[in-house]
Amino acid sequence: MSERQGTEEELPGLTIGISGPARKGTAHRLISLGIRMHGARTHYIRPGSQTDVSLLDGLVLSGGTHVHPERYNQEPQVTANYDRKRDATDQRLLEEAERIGIPVLGICRGAQFINVFHGGSLCQNVTPFRVHTRHRPLLLPMQTVRVVKTSRLGQIMQSSMIGANRIHSQAIKRLGRNLKVVAVDNDLFVQAIENTHDQWLMGVQWHPEYLLYHGGHRRIFGQLVQAALDFKLGRLEPDSGRPYPNSDSMEE
Repeated sequence: MSERQGTEEELPGLTIGISGPARKGTAHRLISLGIRMHGARTHYIRPGSQTDVSLLDGLVLSGGTHVHPERYNQEPQVTANYDRKRDATDQRLLEEAERIGIPVLGICRGAQFINVFHGGSLCQNVTPFRVHTRHRPLLLPMQTVRVVKTSRLGQIMQSSMIGANRIHSQAIKRLGRNLKVVAVDNDLFVQAIENTHDQWLMGVQWHPEYLLYHGGHRRIFGQLVQAALDFKLGRLEPDSGRPYPNSDSMEE
């Protein structure tokens, strides 16, 4: 569970894609920082991009607009911003990531999209259903989250109870196929999911990129990088001729 310290230990050719909106924001720069802190480079993927997923060693689906309810066979029940182009791009990225087996981390919207991709659904507005928690944006880790200690996330956080932030007003409702819940809040809304097969896949409802000062949340990115490295080494074969990306072609 050790962390790589500083970018001077950059891992040659290890590239992790970050899927986000057309305009890169603070959150995406912090995600990139969290990844670079552990030695990997990043490649930003905008809606409509045709990025070749086979050239990536890992993938992050970042936060942002709501997933359009048509993706889980519902009509919109709240007034919200949607980005169908981004939905389509994330769908393609996940399809390719699953086919190839590269590690995937979903953050907030990204975790929700992973669930929908696997056939699950979302609660479009959790606010009326809160009993033990109040719904207000929290950038600081003031939300109590209970973690399954034996899960991948539990091993990363090294605790069964952690503090997390909260920004989004939606949550996972029906769990998707081949997924398991590994963390909940005090109202039992899903806060983290993992897959049940070999691919390294995790979704967290909060935003660990805003909590890089905290070792546990920082380790989420460290473990993604480690999983990406393990995956890369596992598929490397001598003289395979596989075209790995370089800093000129992939890094942003």
